[in-house]
Amino acid sequence: MDFLEPAFMQRALLAAVLVGVTAPAVGIYLVQRRQALMGDGIGHVAMTGVGLGFLLNSSPVWMATLVAVAGSVAMELIRSYGKTRGDLALALLFYGGMAGGVLLINLSPTGSNANLTSYLFGSLSTVSPEDITAIGVLAAFVVLVTVGLRRQLFAVSQDEEFARVTGLPVRLLNLLIAVTAAVTVTVAMRVVGLLLVSALMVVPVAAAQQLSKSFRATFVLAVATGVTVTLAGTVTSYYQDVPPGATIVLYAIGVFVLMTLLAAPLARRRPRAAAAAAGDGCDTTVPGGRKPADDVRV
Repeated sequence: MDFLEPAFMQRALLAAVLVGVTAPAVGIYLVQRRQALMGDGIGHVAMTGVGLGFLLNSSPVWMATLVAVAGSVAMELIRSYGKTRGDLALALLFYGGMAGGVLLINLSPTGSNANLTSYLFGSLSTVSPEDITAIGVLAAFVVLVTVGLRRQLFAVSQDEEFARVTGLPVRLLNLLIAVTAAVTVTVAMRVVGLLLVSALMVVPVAAAQQLSKSFRATFVLAVATGVTVTLAGTVTSYYQDVPPGATIVLYAIGVFVLMTLLAAPLARRRPRAAAAAAGDGCDTTVPGGRKPADDVRV
């Protein structure tokens, strides 16, 4: 347990836990909306915020948050209103964000390629106490939104038209998902890096879906997977001197492969169990022929 002694590792492990919770918590809605790569696009835009932070001698995390939120709102508006040129506008936004970040960091007297690399791929030794404060505040916001509004966000992610008919503020909820995703990107960039944060949003959710059938179970399993792989990757990075972001993502992919292999025999058993239950006269539906709400698959 000697990895707990250095102060920078204590901060890195705390940041890893926060990232492991927040990234899958937002990713489950993005996967449901078929926007798995949205985190990658936001990461490109957030680079401009990092560059501005160095140029203006302010916190890169908070500046990246502001720019990423603005970029995510622009993405959602383009998605909602964009027609034939929507994809082109998004591409310009993504590439412009990355190019702007590289340029601004190099123009900054305190910026360097080393700073750029640490934000692109994550770095354990550069997580400062100020970063932990910012990450903690932002992570609390993400958890409050994703857990407190889970029913509304799930409804919008599942079927926008049905959610609109039921009276939910669909446009506002869509913007809230986009903003929460942007905040999550800035939470995760110090540990995983901007180029790999999207993987941590998506892969734990995809892994959890292999074994779980309900939204609640998928959410819990995805978060547990996220925390496990971020902690394992952080500790491995300390002992083996390898990039933490890449290590975490590879662990997440390994868990996905493992859960996929475990899901195959379980899938074969379910039809037999259902047939046995039918033979015993068991009925698992609620009155009206609908399945319980917890059995809704994400």
